[in-house]
Amino acid sequence: YRDQLVAERTRAINTLRWHLLALDPELEAGLRPSGLRGPRIREKLGRRLAKLGDSAQIRIAKGLLRRINEITRQELELRAQMHALIAAHSPQLLAEHGCGTITAAILIGHTAGAERFPTDASFARHSGTAPIPASSGYTIRHRLHRGGDRQLNRALHTIALSRARTDPLTRAYLDRRAAEGKTKLEALRCLKRHLARHFWKLLYRNSQIPQLT
Repeated sequence: YRDQLVAERTRAINTLRWHLLALDPELEAGLRPSGLRGPRIREKLGRRLAKLGDSAQIRIAKGLLRRINEITRQELELRAQMHALIAAHSPQLLAEHGCGTITAAILIGHTAGAERFPTDASFARHSGTAPIPASSGYTIRHRLHRGGDRQLNRALHTIALSRARTDPLTRAYLDRRAAEGKTKLEALRCLKRHLARHFWKLLYRNSQIPQLT
């Protein structure tokens, strides 16, 4: 539901910016791509629109701005509710580097019980992070698995990119893979497979602990 709200907000922002091109081109040109997500920018825009008059197009722009504000409020409330649920259900996920509230929610929801997967390998195949053997003759290689749960794959990809940017241990792991002759993409795929194993263990251990009802 949150994803639906975010998609609706994106459409509203794009439509509002289209109207701003006619109403106030200078203001629209000064907005960053994600500018209207910030409350102060939206407040400033509201004041500017109030000074432009009361034409039909201005009323539409004001209505779009109100809808963007409302969606943002709902999204923040949903995020807070999800954070509380995750903190009660799987707090170990929130302690992981690069795993925020939304990413943790995707991991829990799309795994739907780690006990469904007897091994980390089966979980990796489900998440699309297990490479598929594609060897030929004396050439040993693997190709990307484009199947599996793409939302779960996206969550692991998000964590991998975050760690690659900010975690020294992850950087050392990627550098070691690169020294073995792997490309950046191949090293990233290895990292995602490692993360699939790590997060399966976290979720599996948590599933063995009786939950409060």
